[in-house]
Amino acid sequence: MDYMIRATAANAQIRAFAVTSRDLVEYARQAHDLSPIASAALGRTMSAALMMADMLKGPQDLLTIKIDADGPIGGILVTADNQGGVKGYVENPMVDLPSIRPGHLNVGGAVGHGTLTVIRDLGLKDPYVGQTAIQTGEIAEDITYYFAVSEQIPSSVGLGVLVNRQEKKILQAGGFIVQLMPFAEEETISRLEKNLQGIDSVTKMLSAGDTPEQMLEKVLAGFDFVVTQKDPVRFYCNCGKEKYERALVLLGRDEVQKIVEDGEPVEIRCQFCGKKYRFSQEELKAVLSKTEKNA
Repeated sequence: MDYMIRATAANAQIRAFAVTSRDLVEYARQAHDLSPIASAALGRTMSAALMMADMLKGPQDLLTIKIDADGPIGGILVTADNQGGVKGYVENPMVDLPSIRPGHLNVGGAVGHGTLTVIRDLGLKDPYVGQTAIQTGEIAEDITYYFAVSEQIPSSVGLGVLVNRQEKKILQAGGFIVQLMPFAEEETISRLEKNLQGIDSVTKMLSAGDTPEQMLEKVLAGFDFVVTQKDPVRFYCNCGKEKYERALVLLGRDEVQKIVEDGEPVEIRCQFCGKKYRFSQEELKAVLSKTEKNA
């Protein structure tokens, strides 16, 4: 079962998050028919978004990670809430590149250079938006850099997705985020840095059977840490036929009139989850009548 934990360590000098997300990444892979590289890129971004959304406070708060870059993947968009729900897609789901080395997908090459944008929608008039340049395209290093530059929070981010390249199935997925608080002592910082230099990759830890708790045990070795929260996580999309009907209404009378005159039903596919919604001619005429009322 996919789940996420939150923890504190060293008398709250450190806060940490860890997640296992294999099932939800596999759901996304199937929904979007993702290539192994696209699965890894989207999976890493979704794991990061879940942990970052867990830092939000309001039940309706949302966090979006948007990657705009020049690599063949085109771009990545992921949105997560702080109830453990996440959704996302890549622009080119079939992207494929040779591996950098055996067992290591070239996610950085697929992403390329560009910008990483983090949007926090806290229900205010304007959302908080932070943006940094992509450093490696490997996602984890880019999120680490974002925290350092945009939020001035020293952080270490580890993310991983292990894919069976023959069957394309997701074998493991997850990650961690560890952050130092402003009052962290030098001894705490030094010990944490030493731990981070000595740990295995996220995919190796998950493949060895490590749970999120056990990942943090390794990252926070030598510290007393306390798990303060544990929650299930899942791929969640709030799309629906009514939502797309409203979108059609917003197109305006002239555009909907053209669609009706074509005489064919219309099928709309949700970018986030791949679900398809079909509107018959009768339903399209009903949409047209709503646009006329709104005119």
